[in-house]
Amino acid sequence: MGGEKIYPVEIEKLLRQHDKIKDVAVVGIPDKEWGESVLAVVVPQQGAMLTKEEVIDYVRTRLAGYKKPKYVEFVEALPVTTATGKVQKSVLRERYKYLAEKG
Repeated sequence: MGGEKIYPVEIEKLLRQHDKIKDVAVVGIPDKEWGESVLAVVVPQQGAMLTKEEVIDYVRTRLAGYKKPKYVEFVEALPVTTATGKVQKSVLRERYKYLAEKG
């Protein structure tokens, strides 16, 4: 991520404050130029109309620009482990690594 430290929990905490977002997971995915780029996987509130640009702008106006997601994907639910309920971020990294290949 260009040598800057980015803490996913900071971005997740901010995005969970958005009234149209039910849940979110933030991960780094491979990026040819920066090493890693920020991906936000968002579960919108039921019935909410939310765009990728809205999510990116929400972060950009509240945190340093380099922390804003380069990619935003919407899902109905995040993959979690059955035993602990913890989000399986490795699954998200693998599922969305193709985004970096597309550029």
